[in-house]
Amino acid sequence: MGGECFPFTMQVVRGRWFTVYASMLVMCGAGTTYIYSLYNKNIKLLGYDEDEMSNIAFYKDVGSCLAVFNGLIVEVIPTWLGLFLGAIMNFGGYFMIWLAVTGRISKPTIWQMYFYIAVAANAPNFSATIAIVKSVQNFPVSRGVVLGLMKGLVGLGVPIITQVYYGIYDNDSKGLVLLCALLPTAVSLLFMFTIRNLKNGRQPNELRVFLNLFYLTILLALFLMVMTLLEKHIDLTAAVHTTSAIAVSVILFLPLLLVIKEEFSIWKVQKQPPMNVNIPPTHHLGTNEKHPDQLQENSEQKGMSCFANIFNKPERGEDHTILQAILSIDMFYIFLVTLCGYGSALTSFDQLRAIGLSLGYEDPLVNSIITLAGVWSYFGRVYSGFISELLLMKWKLPRSVMMSVILLLHSIGLLLVAFPTIKGTYYVASLIIGFTLGAQVPINLAMISELFGLKYFATLLNCAQITTPLWVYLMNTELTKTLYATEAREAAKKLHPGNDPSTLKELSCTGDQCFRVSFSILATIALIGALISLQFARRTREFYKSDIYKRFRVQRYSRGDTYKRFKGETYVKFGRGVKTTETEMVQS
Repeated sequence: MGGECFPFTMQVVRGRWFTVYASMLVMCGAGTTYIYSLYNKNIKLLGYDEDEMSNIAFYKDVGSCLAVFNGLIVEVIPTWLGLFLGAIMNFGGYFMIWLAVTGRISKPTIWQMYFYIAVAANAPNFSATIAIVKSVQNFPVSRGVVLGLMKGLVGLGVPIITQVYYGIYDNDSKGLVLLCALLPTAVSLLFMFTIRNLKNGRQPNELRVFLNLFYLTILLALFLMVMTLLEKHIDLTAAVHTTSAIAVSVILFLPLLLVIKEEFSIWKVQKQPPMNVNIPPTHHLGTNEKHPDQLQENSEQKGMSCFANIFNKPERGEDHTILQAILSIDMFYIFLVTLCGYGSALTSFDQLRAIGLSLGYEDPLVNSIITLAGVWSYFGRVYSGFISELLLMKWKLPRSVMMSVILLLHSIGLLLVAFPTIKGTYYVASLIIGFTLGAQVPINLAMISELFGLKYFATLLNCAQITTPLWVYLMNTELTKTLYATEAREAAKKLHPGNDPSTLKELSCTGDQCFRVSFSILATIALIGALISLQFARRTREFYKSDIYKRFRVQRYSRGDTYKRFKGETYVKFGRGVKTTETEMVQS
């Protein structure tokens, strides 16, 4: 066995499950955008006024949501180069902000700060897009599960980085900026050559493996939740924070043991002698059935441009070009749902700190609630991906039906903020907002991949959010913050009847009324999105009643192929390394 250690190690590192593990770690570092509320006070201390701080937050959202350009770049460059670009941008943006807030450089001009925050927020789009696209392409039949798991870890990225930051810096939020610069950059560079396409077919146990990975991430989420709650009620020592950071790191390495176990099972199969099985001629694919590799080869042979045949759209589920997808009615529905749902969710998430302070909660408690909302964003992403996949498998239920339910729940959470008449409403509302913010993402991405194919998924997965920064700016800055300022001026007039509110250095609003009007409007917008999504479900119900993954289940084989037995199931090994099960071949 000693002489086989190196070959087995190479199999693990080059295997499909290690690629999944690498993608999971990359996604953990892709949630730095959501940590902005934990360090923005350090930026404000540089001397920027409220309007400038609002614009800084806007440019953060611009950098985060304009990921379509990252997708276009990823389409034409090697995967490793995309991860490298993301790492360099992430380090450069956050490092410059850290130099500014620590006084190592002079105060940046406002346009320089806009540029730094936009670059830092845009950088994760490279790594996240690559990790998601490669994972879906490697596991196309389990894409709902894959998307839920990958996007869920973005939600966990906030408390993960927060716990590591507490363990290293205790409570110095300036150190958090440096950690955001170093940690995601190191992960992307470490796995730069690991995340890639693997054309080795399906495995019948892949859903079970993803469920086991899901259980391990649940363990991590529960640990992070417990630590967050403890921090809310107990003044933890630096030693406890260090222990917590070590525990988080250990749990993050647990999926690697599962990866090694799965690769060892495959290793044992490869050591078994093959058995020959004759396959009847009836098992050959018909003229209209092609292997996914054949479909990709045919499209490449035709030299089809990503901008070709704009008005000659293929059927739903087939590979669309970029403009075919963007100009379709289906994308218009997804676009509207994203504006109503994701726009209002991002706005409400950004306002969690202001909401808590207006209701009289202390700043440390508000920080804990924001972190908890990040944990619940993970639960939303994972559960929506898994549940929508199960509903699709069992009852052929369109994913947009679940999106309607999520937006309805989101609307209820916004109304709880607007009318916080019951004690503890803030806690419940923040959890609902975090959950529904996360739950929307995998469903949107799954619908895009199912309706428009995977050929240009790197670009299309970001198209629905291309105008989201504008709408977030309108909902957040022009609506929510403007109405908040109005309420603050009214409160200032009552407290200081003889003073002009405009002369006060900083206006703040305290009480239930601060967000009543703005969040009532946001709740209405979310409800409209739920109705639009329900109409979209009616429009696509026939498509989802069909076998939308048929092209990925059909495999190519011929007489005399070599079989190997794996955990009681019979595999056939092709010249290209494609494997399938005997059951799948009979069904085909």
